[in-house]
Amino acid sequence: MCPTTTATRVHPPIDLDAYLRRIDYRATVAPDLPTLRGLVAAHAATIPFENLTPWLGLPVDLELSAIERKVLHDGRGGYCFEQNLLLQAALRAIGFEVSALIARVLWRQTDDTMTAQTHMLLRVDLDGETRLVDVGFGSQTLTGALRLQADIEQPTPLEPFRLVRMDSDWCMQSRVHGVWRPLYRFDLHTPYPIDLVVANHYVSTYPGSRFTTHLVAARIEGDRRLTLLDREFTVRRLGHEPEHHSLRDGGEVRRVLEERFGLRLPEHADLGRRLGELPG
Repeated sequence: MCPTTTATRVHPPIDLDAYLRRIDYRATVAPDLPTLRGLVAAHAATIPFENLTPWLGLPVDLELSAIERKVLHDGRGGYCFEQNLLLQAALRAIGFEVSALIARVLWRQTDDTMTAQTHMLLRVDLDGETRLVDVGFGSQTLTGALRLQADIEQPTPLEPFRLVRMDSDWCMQSRVHGVWRPLYRFDLHTPYPIDLVVANHYVSTYPGSRFTTHLVAARIEGDRRLTLLDREFTVRRLGHEPEHHSLRDGGEVRRVLEERFGLRLPEHADLGRRLGELPG
């Protein structure tokens, strides 16, 4: 018996109007390159990367209805699976041919490290050409749409990116302070939804996962990248030294999450205590 292919799966509809309002996208949408670039830039600027849900010990639900409720209506963000599943649903509703890919993270690792498949990105086939988009890589989220072509520097609204071949895989890299840094490696096979569910369960529950042990947030603000790791708030601009700010206490962390990352924090009995216990 043949497995179900991506083409035969039934994809739940998204409230596209609510999504476009959430990212403040006001131009006409169509399955074309200007729309793709515009949506990626708007999404990255308005929906923060954040891991409050697993950090608080709560399950991360990948059903589209749950992601819509959390991100579109409750003022939250999310991490790679939530971010890219939401963008994928919006692109499909507009008429794009889009599929998921799964990757092994190499950020802050050596090139030959073999990590688990714990990151999701998107493949968009448009006008006979394959593009890659990814609104869920935190501090190095891609703000453009890359051509699937090896060994060429590709400009984005922020850092330049490139793709290189790594054995039979592709490797996504960004140029940080003049040095090409690997982000992750991947192949072009479309994972089944259960593969994403398993990867999501691992990163959101494993005791050694970064997302269960540290508070992480990131967002694009104009020409700046904003990042938060526990109580360290950092602002990075191209051509400038990073600005590091050590936040004093949980109240200041809350203020930065709300005012700089645009988050509506969840109502949770342990949130105040957990924010107050963050390491400096």
